[in-house]
Formats: sequence, C-alpha cells, structure tokens
Amino acid sequence: MNKHAVVSLSGGMDSSTLLLRALSEYDSVTAISFDYGQKHRVELERAQDLIDYLAKEGHKVTYKQIKLDGLVDLLNSALVEGGNEVLEGHYEQDNMKETVVPNRNKMFASITQAVALSKANTTKEKVDICLGIHAGDHAIYPDCRQEFRDADDEAFRIGNWEADRVGYFTPYLDTDKLGILQNGEYLCEILEIEFDEVYSRTNTSYKPFPSGNSDYKSASSVERIEAFIELGKKDPVQYEDETGPVDWEVARDAVIKVLADHLA
Repeated sequence: MNKHAVVSLSGGMDSSTLLLRALSEYDSVTAISFDYGQKHRVELERAQDLIDYLAKEGHKVTYKQIKLDGLVDLLNSALVEGGNEVLEGHYEQDNMKETVVPNRNKMFASITQAVALSKANTTKEKVDICLGIHAGDHAIYPDCRQEFRDADDEAFRIGNWEADRVGYFTPYLDTDKLGILQNGEYLCEILEIEFDEVYSRTNTSYKPFPSGNSDYKSASSVERIEAFIELGKKDPVQYEDETGPVDWEVARDAVIKVLADHLA
C-alpha cells in the first residue's frame, strides 16, 4: 500500500526539514501552509520558493496555501498584525510567551487531519499528517508537547469514521534545532539537493524586515542562529538590522553575546 504524507509547512526551518523527510520516506507528499494574518508573512513566500526549487530538482509536492487571515482581528498574539511588538532576547525568556498564538497548532492539525482523511478515503492509501513540533518549543508552546500530540490524535479518532487510516508523524518531538539541522544535512544528501538552496528558502524570523531579510535579535532568530553556530555552518539566509543588510559574522557574533549574557 502506498503511503502519503500531508505536511503542515510554515516556511520555517523545522517544517521545511520535515518536508524533506516526508519526501524521503513517503510515496507522495502534500504540503499545506496557513495565512493567519502573521506579521512574518514572508514565510509563505519562502514556502512557495522551496516547493518550486524541489520541483526543479525532481521532487514533486502538491502544495496549497490556506487563508485564515479573517481570524487576525480575533487573535491575541504578538505574531499577528495589530498585536504587540515582538520582543527581542533569548528564546527561553518569559517574553517569548507573547508569541503564542492561541490554539494555533490545533487549528493547523485539524485542517491537516481533514485533508489527510479525505485523501485516505478517496485513494485508500495510508496517510500520515506531519507536524514539525520539536523539543526546543516545549517550554513556551504547550501545543508542541507530547501531551498535546497524543490528546489531539485521540480527539481526531473519537470524532471521525475511518480515522485509523490516518497516522500522526512528529519525528522531531524529542529533537532540538541542532538535531533538526543535522537531519536536514543528511536529507539533502540522500535527496541530492543543496543544503544552502533549501535553507535560504526558509524564514525563522518573527521580525523580518520589509526587504524580506531576517532580523537576528528576536528570540526565534537567536535560536536558529545558535543551531547554525553549533552545526559549524554559515546560515544562508540574509540578515539585516537598522543599518541595512549585514554579514553572517555580525549576526553570529551578536547571538554569541546574547547566549553568553543569558548564561551569566
């Protein structure tokens, strides 16, 4: 029996790596991105860019962007238009709670499950939903924890006929950003694609500049840059500050200082 993956693709580093993993482990892949009125909407452009690059390299993905932006006026989060400013600093600090979007992963998972079950009922394939939730998010985001994943899966099975046709694939649940990047290196090798081409088509910054370039001071960017430092690789995305675009070394050194201050 063929296996099909339905990937929740934000356009960030984690879900983009998950997409590569799905391409390596499943017979066919669908990816879904969500426009929920996020300030960092550039991630949707990066997701499309990645899909286009993968297609050029012979890896076809059925891709849809779903607009939920009518929710923006009803959601309370620093990540959505009209919300508080996204604060800067280390990603373990309490100010990161400002970036929680209420029930975000539940909304995404529910739509992904609906698509997956529809696919399974139509084709009789085994279908998994794939979420890129990971260990680094456990402290701040309750909907990135094992308890959420298990309860969500149970609710889906209680609420749907033939739900046993759909699985729940969360391979990074106990993995941090570094581990995800290391897996990404391996996946790029086996898929015969370029690491820099993939990760230059991702966005992790919650405070991107109008140019689309990433900041290096918000907590999400700090966490990403730390992972690249630990990996020993230059991050291929372009960083920027109030002076304009900056070299990787500027972003790297700024994050090294943030990390040192956090440990002091």
